[in-house]
Amino acid sequence: MELPNINHDLLPTPTLTQLEPVGNYDHPPRFLLLYGSLRERSFSRFLTEEAARILQHFGGEVKIFDPTELPMVGSVDESHPKVQELRALSQWSEGQVWCSPERHGAITAVMKNQIDWIPLEQGALRPTQGRTLAVMQVCGGSQSFNVVNTMRLLGRWMRMFTIPNQSSVPMAYKEFDDAGRMRRSAYYERVVDVMEELFKMTLLMRGRADYLTDRYSERSERAVKAINRQIAQL
Repeated sequence: MELPNINHDLLPTPTLTQLEPVGNYDHPPRFLLLYGSLRERSFSRFLTEEAARILQHFGGEVKIFDPTELPMVGSVDESHPKVQELRALSQWSEGQVWCSPERHGAITAVMKNQIDWIPLEQGALRPTQGRTLAVMQVCGGSQSFNVVNTMRLLGRWMRMFTIPNQSSVPMAYKEFDDAGRMRRSAYYERVVDVMEELFKMTLLMRGRADYLTDRYSERSERAVKAINRQIAQL
């Protein structure tokens, strides 16, 4: 088959051999968890903490970012300590969990602000590209999927591998006890399912993310830039 518009030198055929993991991954899988509420009794935080316990049960290393005192995007310089903390955790992570309440049919400002502070590119680094992502939401009333759908869109834009499974907990105030622990239910079992799938997919991605996110268009762009640099040196 002829493909005259393709530079064949930049488009090798993918093989299973190229999917062999690269690098040393003796450390536990690393997960960053974000939640979208500042309330003292925050059900999105409670659900995030349940997710963290499950990931730790599987052997993961988990860090939950506290969005308290994170400034609004554009209000301060990116050198702010909370911004630097969030960006460092994103770069540290191999997988992430985003959990937000639903407000006016969408994610909260607290949740969106955290995501907006994580850039698509940061120098030569891409703080989210190739990382796995699980999305969850809590609802004050009947079950909705507006929030998880929105976060899937954002995850795609951030070049993350969002797992198929997800969690939406309706009437969340009924699902947690006074200590903030989630009660046994079908909703709890779904959270377990989501974290199990996230953990498995993160293991599959380890050492393969660079290859899986390597794109023909970007290789072509780099090749053109390299040629232009050579021409400029003549």
